[in-house]
Parts: sequence; structure tokens; C-alpha cells
Amino acid sequence: MYNLAELEVELAGTIFAGKLHFSPVTRSTNTDAMVAARNGAAHGTVFFADEQTAGRGRSDHSWHSAAGEGLYVSIVLRLQLPMERMALLPLAVGLAAAEAVENVSGLKVDLRWPNDLLMGRRKAGGILVEASTQAGGTAFAVVGIGINVHQKAFDPALDTPATSLDIETGCSVSRQKLLVALLKSLEREAHALEAAASAQLIPSRVEDLSTWLRGRRVHVHGPQACTGVTSGLDENGFLQVDTHAGRVIVRTGGIRAAEME
Repeated sequence: MYNLAELEVELAGTIFAGKLHFSPVTRSTNTDAMVAARNGAAHGTVFFADEQTAGRGRSDHSWHSAAGEGLYVSIVLRLQLPMERMALLPLAVGLAAAEAVENVSGLKVDLRWPNDLLMGRRKAGGILVEASTQAGGTAFAVVGIGINVHQKAFDPALDTPATSLDIETGCSVSRQKLLVALLKSLEREAHALEAAASAQLIPSRVEDLSTWLRGRRVHVHGPQACTGVTSGLDENGFLQVDTHAGRVIVRTGGIRAAEME
């Protein structure tokens, strides 16, 4: 279980100090955060839980969230962010999560566009960003992050085989330390995203961490379904895929290795 008093000490001086909301059990931390954000919750408000009974990922996929096994956290962000930069937000969160995982466990994360945290071919976590927009920009965004930490076994029928930090390291990784590292990294990445010059570097930084974004033959699923070879991210964070019919700029959906389809 988390030590809330120690968390407040560790996060003193950050945008999250005094804004932590912990639930032993909740349906979904993202749902909790979205409701709170619509009711005026401040920038940096954090909702996290020991267990989710209806955890979810992108496209309403369920996210198994057993008690005491993973990190389940959602954060309200009120960024000065124009609409054209919204696609960069999941990438910035991916950078924060990868840095936090490496700092706490020593493990390297492979980012699969737009929102998966992989270790080799196995998925260790995912990101769900939900936003409310207004004229000219974003009113708020809720960033949900789920990371498998203590799990020892997974459903063999999953589309992408799964793993956990404990499995990969062979030891017990602290969820408390991971949460602190994640939030501190997220604060830095959020500031970078708001800064015009720093935001321009996010796609290239993601490419440096990902084996999926250049020279990988993939199948794109979603409204822009196609098969081709990835050719990096554009300046807005959209995936470029070269197909027989020409280059496709993928703005929504996801990717899988073509040989796995």
C-alpha cells in the first residue's frame, strides 16, 4: 500500500503537492479525474488507486487492474496548449513514463506509437489521454497511466503479450518510488510541451526511444488502416507510414508489427 504522508514529502514543491487523491478501490482513475476536472479540479490534481474494477485504455479496451499489482494513476493537466500540439501530449507522457521506469528499475522502455510501453515484444504499460477542448486550445486534459508492476501471470489471449516490472527485473519494484518518479518526470515534460522550442524536440526524442517509428513494417488499425513501413513522426507527432499507394500521415489509431497480423 502507498504511504500518503511520504508521498506528500517527496512531492513537495511540485505541481502535485497537496493534490493527491488515493482510493483503495475505484472503477477508473481516469473517470474520477474527468469528473473532477469538469468540476474545476486544479492543474496537477492526481487520482490513483490500489485497484480498478473498470480500468480502461484507448478505444474502450479494458485494463486489468488487480489490487496491489500495478500503478494506476490519472492526472488533471491544464496546459497552455494550442490544438495543433495535442497529439504531442501522449508522446510527452510516454517520455515521462519511460524515464521513470528506467530510473526506478533500470529497465529500458520501447515506445510503440501512440501509447504503449513495451519491453521487447511484451507490453508493460499504456497511456490514455482524454481532453476537453475550447476555442483555440485545450481546456484540460486527463492523463491516465497504467504500468504492470507486481503481476506474475497474464491472460494468454491478449493481443500483445504482457509483462511486468517484477518479471523483467526478477525483484520487487516499489510502486511508491515509481509514482514519485513518474510525476516528477511528467511535470518536466509538461513544461517542455508548453515551451515552443522544447515541444519541437518531442517527436525526435520519442524516435530515439522507439524501435517502431522508422523502418518497421506495421499494420495500422483504425480509420486510416493500412500496411507499410514507418518513416518517423512529423512535427505534430503524427506517424508517417510509407505504403504502396504513397505516404500516409496517421493521425489516429494504433500499430502492430505486420508479421503478427
